[in-house]
Amino acid sequence: MQMKTLGATPLKVSPICLGTMTFGEQNSEADAHSQLDYALERGINFIDTAEMYPVMPRAETQGATERFIGSWLRKTGRRERIVLATKAAGPNPGLTWVRGGAQNLDAGNIRAAVEASLKRLQTDHIDLYQMHWPSRNVPIFGASRFDPDKERPCVAIEDTLAALGALIDAGKIGHIGVSNESAWGVSEYIKQAEMTGLPRIATIQNLYNLTARAFETQLLDETCFRENVSLLAYSPLAFGQLSAKYLDDPRAPGRLTRFPASWSPRYLRPGVLAAVQEYAQLARTNGMTPAQMALAWCYSRWFVASTIIGATTLAQLKENIDAFEVALPAQVVEAIDAIHLRITNPGQ
Repeated sequence: MQMKTLGATPLKVSPICLGTMTFGEQNSEADAHSQLDYALERGINFIDTAEMYPVMPRAETQGATERFIGSWLRKTGRRERIVLATKAAGPNPGLTWVRGGAQNLDAGNIRAAVEASLKRLQTDHIDLYQMHWPSRNVPIFGASRFDPDKERPCVAIEDTLAALGALIDAGKIGHIGVSNESAWGVSEYIKQAEMTGLPRIATIQNLYNLTARAFETQLLDETCFRENVSLLAYSPLAFGQLSAKYLDDPRAPGRLTRFPASWSPRYLRPGVLAAVQEYAQLARTNGMTPAQMALAWCYSRWFVASTIIGATTLAQLKENIDAFEVALPAQVVEAIDAIHLRITNPGQ
């Protein structure tokens, strides 16, 4: 795989990133180590995690994902072979077990989050440290519109940057990014960095898949492209919907049957199901599995620096990586765009 550079940093990463949020819930520690070994064998050097993982978030399992990665790093001694990314949780009153329920993106919380992640990961530095979601009120995780009635006290972006800058100076983190951010948020991070000389964000980790393409119009051209902020695309299979396994068997094992529907209602919308049916038929008509087509499409987008994939079995992981070698014919891409025009962003 040809490596890609993240923003204006020296970090060079594989165009596929191993997502790990199943480690500790759907995957055991042995499973996690096997996936990490296999990913490296296949040329993947980019690993993404978060302090709140695994999903579904629970007090009993929080931090297990990072601990499994840490035990693998200790066992294998491969720390210098990977680019390691993790994330600090923003405010969420439901996550009372993360930093005692006081989590936010201020100096004290960020420092505590970094120190805890370093301990679990058994490393002395994090290559890419990301803000998992904003401190301020933003419509994310399937919310369809901004609601001013949900305004709340928040940490100023310049204060978050100052806290991150201190951790960079201390050598605990290398570079920074955001996740689940808006165009305004990215622009404000950049403006504050330029005004104050604080660190500049290099990446944005946002939802992007066949059912959720809002990044192309909301963030790409006038924000991320012109400001050199690299997209790390998450949920490229829409919680497994784009594999079409739930079309074939509504009770198929996976996140959408394992977890309550309230965790990801956007992937259960009628529009998503209709779009998945059309994308699956298109893939099969052209000799591909639905998952292959969905991933190959995401991998081929010129503005995606790295696509974050997850799997619960090595067979799934192999299929997901193998899709990188699938070249989509022009007529398939045109047909994908035609479906998108008819059923636009149902999973956003």
